[in-house]
Amino acid sequence: MKLDLPAKQRNQEADQNGIELWNRPKLPHLAVHPLPVSSDDGEVEAMVPPLNFAMVDDGIFRSGFPDAANFRFLRSLNLRSIVYLCPEPYPEENARFLEQNGIELHQFGIEGRKEPFVYIPEERIREALKVILDVRNQPVLIHCKRGKHRTGCVVGCLRKLQKWCLSSVFDEYLHFAAAKARSTDQRFMELFDASSMMHLTASQY
Repeated sequence: MKLDLPAKQRNQEADQNGIELWNRPKLPHLAVHPLPVSSDDGEVEAMVPPLNFAMVDDGIFRSGFPDAANFRFLRSLNLRSIVYLCPEPYPEENARFLEQNGIELHQFGIEGRKEPFVYIPEERIREALKVILDVRNQPVLIHCKRGKHRTGCVVGCLRKLQKWCLSSVFDEYLHFAAAKARSTDQRFMELFDASSMMHLTASQY
């Protein structure tokens, strides 16, 4: 992704702030299927990805809420961070898995409500994107409950930062939301001011 700054200026600002700006190339959507692995007793087991798991970009993944059956798969991703978009406390079993594997949890609680009573807190979306864009937090997994609406909005705003056309942003959102798609989500993504977020990315990191 190219920010609206000359490369030399971006690098100078990054050097001054002591961090790396996220500038990895776009990758095509990639769905992941269970992978067979051998257990200690020689039996073949499957590494099971969470519901609606997919690669968003190099070092960025999305999914629904992972459970214990997905832990082996998540371990294979070598995650540094998880961006959790629900307001409920993280389950003890999941929190223990993160601690055991050195994964940092970043929680941005967004209420999961049905239309028409939907409020999407834009500032929380922006704060989540700041975490996702910082390469020090990658590989990172973004997830909510089902990996459809809240996750879809965050990824949609990320796509706008990558300068995807709106129709492609919506196509990806609909791929995961399907019959549960919400017009309020799409309206939010359409109105999201990507240019201001690019400015924040350049100046804050």
